[in-house]
Amino acid sequence: SKAWRSSPKKYRRDTHFLTGSAKELRLMVVGSSGPSQFQLTNSILGREAFSKDVTCISASVKNKGELSGRPVTVVNGPNIYDKDITHPKRKMELRRSKCLCIPGPHAFLVAFDIEKISPNDMKTPWLLKKRFGSNCLKHCMVLFAYEGNLDGASLEHRVKKTEWYLRELIEKYGGRFHVFKKNWRDRSQDKELLRKIELMVASLGGGHFSSTTFQRAEESVRREEKRLGKQRAEEIERTWNEMEQQYMSEELCFHKDAYITNVRAEIQAKAELDNGWLRTSLARGLGTGLVVGAVIGALFGSIEGAGGMVLYGIIGGAVGGSAGGTAQVAIKHMENRHFVHKIINSFEYSL
Repeated sequence: SKAWRSSPKKYRRDTHFLTGSAKELRLMVVGSSGPSQFQLTNSILGREAFSKDVTCISASVKNKGELSGRPVTVVNGPNIYDKDITHPKRKMELRRSKCLCIPGPHAFLVAFDIEKISPNDMKTPWLLKKRFGSNCLKHCMVLFAYEGNLDGASLEHRVKKTEWYLRELIEKYGGRFHVFKKNWRDRSQDKELLRKIELMVASLGGGHFSSTTFQRAEESVRREEKRLGKQRAEEIERTWNEMEQQYMSEELCFHKDAYITNVRAEIQAKAELDNGWLRTSLARGLGTGLVVGAVIGALFGSIEGAGGMVLYGIIGGAVGGSAGGTAQVAIKHMENRHFVHKIINSFEYSL
């Protein structure tokens, strides 16, 4: 496949992406029907983000973790052929999934069960182009789920040489594919999956996929972050002053850092789940509002990070009990309260 035959010169130019362990990969996982996309997410994260009984979801979900040591954000939405979701709801969740993956995914991972390929599955490239834009297929890879008692190498041969319909399916995605075990506890394929994803991204210049709708999603999220930050200005100032009275020097800096990091994580999560672009979609077809708090709880409940539980114990729950220590954005050098206002007024991230 052309996607894997990148020239040595281009490969070297993108080496910083392939070896940059600090850079987070944003992965949009797409499912046609059934549990395959949720099995894939579990396999990527190495934990049961979705229970084994989950075959569909009604709302888009974002999880964070690591794939073979590389930080990843994984976004799942409702299955393409989920018959229980209305058209307005489907449109809403498509928008929400884009907000959860701003400024855009590095890769779309399209999951199928290798033993249950249907005529609908063969139509997924057309539907993905309709949802994300014609160029999205360049950023796609097919992932085939299989039972652990089968041999992965023989399955790859089967896809390439034996089953014409499997070959036809992956050719629509540029020939890029990977087979993975449904048992997420088996970590033997992590490095190979990461290698294939990184190679695909590097062959496209090392950047992420973008489109006018992803740009609109990012703009709407940033506006909402700024609005929410202004709403919390007094709370931030009050907590800041309390910490200045309670702590000294390096200890004070640590707690200020942890507090603002968590506040920003909460604000970012809320803005991704509920913003002007989503409310427009809601007003057009879905009626009543969003249960943002519950979704944020689900989002952050499965993610662990530094300092969260300790922080809440120290400052008496001044942060609203949802983000924990899960923020990925570190804010340094907070030496005076003017920085608080700078945070509130800018909300500019390095993504």
